[in-house]
Amino acid sequence: MLAVRPSSTALAPPGDHYENFPVASWLCPASLRPAVAALYWFARTADDIADEGDAPAEQRLADLAAFRADLLALAHRSPVSDRWPQVFGPLAAAMERHRLPLAPFTDLLSAFEQDVVRTREGAGYADRADLLDYCRRSANPVGRLMLHLYGVHDAQAVAESDCVCTALQLINFWQDLGVDLRRGRRYLPEADLRAHGLDPAAPASWRAHPNARRLVADEVAWARATMRQGLAIPHRVPGRAGWELRAVVQGGLRILDKIEAQGFDTFSRRPTLSARDAPVLLWRVLRMGQSAR
Repeated sequence: MLAVRPSSTALAPPGDHYENFPVASWLCPASLRPAVAALYWFARTADDIADEGDAPAEQRLADLAAFRADLLALAHRSPVSDRWPQVFGPLAAAMERHRLPLAPFTDLLSAFEQDVVRTREGAGYADRADLLDYCRRSANPVGRLMLHLYGVHDAQAVAESDCVCTALQLINFWQDLGVDLRRGRRYLPEADLRAHGLDPAAPASWRAHPNARRLVADEVAWARATMRQGLAIPHRVPGRAGWELRAVVQGGLRILDKIEAQGFDTFSRRPTLSARDAPVLLWRVLRMGQSAR
C-alpha cells in the first residue's frame, strides 16, 4: 500500500526515507495517528541505522541485531534496552492497542540487513524474482501494517496492496539508479543486464552502454504493469485515506512518466515531482475516484 523510500510529504511518491507514512496528515484519522507515527519511527530509525552516517557494515549489522532484539523483547512483553525509547515506547502502545502482527516488522529488518550485506559485498540481484523477494520484505510490510490499522484484511486487498507497494519500490529504484550506484547499491537484475548486453560486474560502464536506456525502459514497463495490478486497492481503504492512497499511486505513475520523458536516463539525472505536476495529479486522482462509482 505504501512505498518504502518516499519523499518529504505524507504519503508522497517515491523519494527518500519513510515520509509516505501519513505522519501528521489530516487525511489520517486522529485515532490512528499515534500508531502510524510509531510505525514510521520504527522504520525510519532502522533505515537510518542501515543507511546513514559512516559506520562500517559490521557496526550497522550489530546495531540492527540489537534493534531486532528489542523488537522481539517488546513482542514477548519482556524488558527492552534504553537505546531507542522514542521508538519502542510508542510502538509498545500501538502494538497493544491495535494487535499489530510481528512478521511485517521482522521482514522490514531483514530487508535493511540485506541492504547492508549486499552493499558491503558489492552484490546485486540475480533476477527479477530475487528483487521481488527483497520488495516483499522492504516494501510490502508497510502496506500490510496500514491495512491492518484500517481493518482491511481480505486476501484480495492484501494482494493488491502488495502490488502497489512493490511497484512503488521498483519506481524508486529506477528513479534513483545514479544515486544508488554511487552508494554501492545495485538493483538492476543481473539477468536483465545480461539480456541487454550490459556486464553485471562493471556497473561503471552501464550509463554509457548503448542499450542502457532500453533496459531502463523495460524496467519502467515492469513497474507500471505491477502498479496496474493493484489499482483497486484505494477503493478498498475507507474514508480520506483512500484518497491519500490514490495520490500515492498517481505520484508513482507520474514519476514513471518523467523517467520516460527524459529518455529513460536516470543514471545521470533523477526525476522529481514539482508544483507544476499538481494539476495533472489532481485530475488523475479525481478521475481515479470517479472510476470507483
